[in-house]
This record gives sequence, C-alpha cells and structure tokens, in this order.
Amino acid sequence: MNSNEEKNKISQVRRDESNSESWTIGKEFRFEASHQLPNHDGKCARLHGHSWRCTIYVSGNRLIYSGAKQGMIMDYDDIKKYVKPIMDNYLDHYHLNDTTGLANPTSEAIAQWIYEKLETEIPGLIAVRVDETCTSQCVYSKGKGNVLIL
Repeated sequence: MNSNEEKNKISQVRRDESNSESWTIGKEFRFEASHQLPNHDGKCARLHGHSWRCTIYVSGNRLIYSGAKQGMIMDYDDIKKYVKPIMDNYLDHYHLNDTTGLANPTSEAIAQWIYEKLETEIPGLIAVRVDETCTSQCVYSKGKGNVLIL
C-alpha cells in the first residue's frame, strides 16, 4: 500500500468514528417504599417513606434491523419484564432496609442495588436513576465512564 492509500484509509477510519451514532432510551418506574438511614445525623434517621421514581437507561449503537422491534435498540416492554419482578418483590410497598439487605439504603445505594440486579439481564444497561423526591436524585453507572442523564 502506498502512502496516499494509507492516508486515505486512516482518513476513512477517522471519518467513520466521528460519524458514529448511538441511542439511549429510558424507561421510568414508580414505587412507594419506606426506609431509614440509621447513621444519618438528621430526620432521615427516622422511619419515613417516599414516592420513588426509577429510570432504567439502555444505550446502543445499532438498531434492531428487522422484525416486530425494527428500529429499536430495545423494546420498552422488554425492560419492563426485567424490572417488574424487582418492583413487585423488593421495592413497591416494602421497607427497603429489610427487602434490599442494605443497612443504609440511601438513594445511591438503592440505585447501585437496582443496577446490579439488572446488569446481567439487560444488554446495553448504562445507568439507573433513582429519584427519592421531586428535587433529589442519583444516577449510578458501572464501568461505563461518566454518564450524564438530563
């Protein structure tokens, strides 16, 4: 390969990398649950509850090529099928200190706990966001670099 051919090949690779596409989808779930933070130095040390929101984020750089799910990176119903048992058996209308096994179930710990329950089930999982209140939330990702979810 001569010098010009090599430069053209390198240029094409760079152009392909710069034009790469990706999609990120999010599926939101809501649950009611209590918790207490025994080590907290304020009111959160007492038993209390929240109307929690949880968003599961999945990312991919290829869409499904054909079939009923053509044009998707993943069907929202497929995300739901993995999350629903976790909501039903551990989170919704439970005391999170008991059902998660977390001694101090902060938003951060709950987001990580949910992520770890789903990471082997959902291909492309990049983050879990947990909203404890309408003004307080946490985003957890693992080994995916920094993730910014707006």
